[in-house]
Amino acid sequence: MAMYKHILAPTDGSRRSRKAIRAAARLARTLGARITAIYVVPEGVPTLFSGEKLFGSGVLGREYKELIRSQAEKVLAVAEGEAKTAGVAFSSVRPVAREPWQAIIRAARSRHCDLIVMASHGRSGLRALALGSETTKVLAHSKIPVLVCR
Repeated sequence: MAMYKHILAPTDGSRRSRKAIRAAARLARTLGARITAIYVVPEGVPTLFSGEKLFGSGVLGREYKELIRSQAEKVLAVAEGEAKTAGVAFSSVRPVAREPWQAIIRAARSRHCDLIVMASHGRSGLRALALGSETTKVLAHSKIPVLVCR
């Protein structure tokens, strides 16, 4: 019987998060587990929006939303490719949330994941404190084990 059966793999499309997805896919193959990739879509629109228009850019709110959707699809397609290469079952989810770490933990619980595999972006000291780290927040609040890839 496998120790972990369902791995949640958060991704933001960065190089480090692609590396973590690859590690999650390989681990899933070894364990006979499946993967769910999650891309958290930021809630709302940039504060520079006035009504439906981004100040000074001519970009409309719906175009912005389409850009975000397109980015999510691209990032999740990369994750799906890694899962296919590893030969593991794959699904994905793209919740909209103000706090990505909360959406990650919520998705892990609701989908009955027993492991979260995610990247650390390597920030330390004041930079990490000022920017906040989604990985640190997931580590601090998750009751589900978290494997951090560097």
